Amino acid sequence: MQIYLMEDKLVPIEPEDWSKTSSSPYVAILSEQEWRDHKEMFEMGLEWDVNAMDIHNTKAEVNYDSLTGTFFIPDRENMTHNSHQFAFALDEKGIVLVDESGKAEEMVQTIRMSKRWKKPCLERFLYDFLEQIISKDLVMMEYDELELDQIENQILTEKDQVDLSRINEIRGEIRELRVHYEQLIDMTQELEENENGFFDEDNLRYLHLFMNRMGRLHDMAASLWEHTIQVRDLYHTQLEVRQNRIMTLLTVVTTIFMPLTLIVGWYGMNFRYMPELDKTWGYPLVIVVSIVIVIVSLIFFKKKKWL
Repeated sequence: MQIYLMEDKLVPIEPEDWSKTSSSPYVAILSEQEWRDHKEMFEMGLEWDVNAMDIHNTKAEVNYDSLTGTFFIPDRENMTHNSHQFAFALDEKGIVLVDESGKAEEMVQTIRMSKRWKKPCLERFLYDFLEQIISKDLVMMEYDELELDQIENQILTEKDQVDLSRINEIRGEIRELRVHYEQLIDMTQELEENENGFFDEDNLRYLHLFMNRMGRLHDMAASLWEHTIQVRDLYHTQLEVRQNRIMTLLTVVTTIFMPLTLIVGWYGMNFRYMPELDKTWGYPLVIVVSIVIVIVSLIFFKKKKWL
């Protein structure tokens, strides 16, 4: 168990030295077993059994004298396979994070090392904590946007073989982000409602500020999602164009050699009486006629812009 007081920065304090009557709000980080053993000391009136395996989304629920919820945070290094799950409970005095993965402790330590507050409060801590979840998302989506632009350029220039699976990977990552953002927005709205009056009305601006940022990120994720669809459709369109070019070339070749095939078939017949069979210039004449047919056909297709 680790407890921090929210003063000008997060100040660690020994659990035995902490009293819930302290004037400073607190944040406590406990394991699931520590929560079962010590939940009475936080006086939240909860019969709440936390199991990380049962956490599958990010949400908040209002109780009579507390507010509980869960975090399901996709791992930004492997969006579709790894995630961090932990739970929280809060009232007007502070917040308890119940976590087995160490992710909550990591986020709190980052806040402790990087943040100092002129007006410390629970709402400001929540803002900084939620910001930790999405801190790298803007850069990540910008890199995805750049990669999609590069893939799009490869498709248009036809210089390199395009890896369509990478487009699908980006789509999967953005889909996970969009779902995650929607859940974060819903949770923040629940906090902003302030049904139990845990938050100071003036400090609700922090939650409103986070909500606005979430809205922008969600819009950017939606735009990026559309971009992946456009790039994939462009790939299929260019593939169809290349296939049409191949079919056009094969059609032209077939059309050119069709009269030549007729000549070969004609002269392959077993009969004697043809005017040029006994002439010394007969065979060269057939060769010249075949060449003329090929040249005339090529000129015709070129004028029609079929080549």
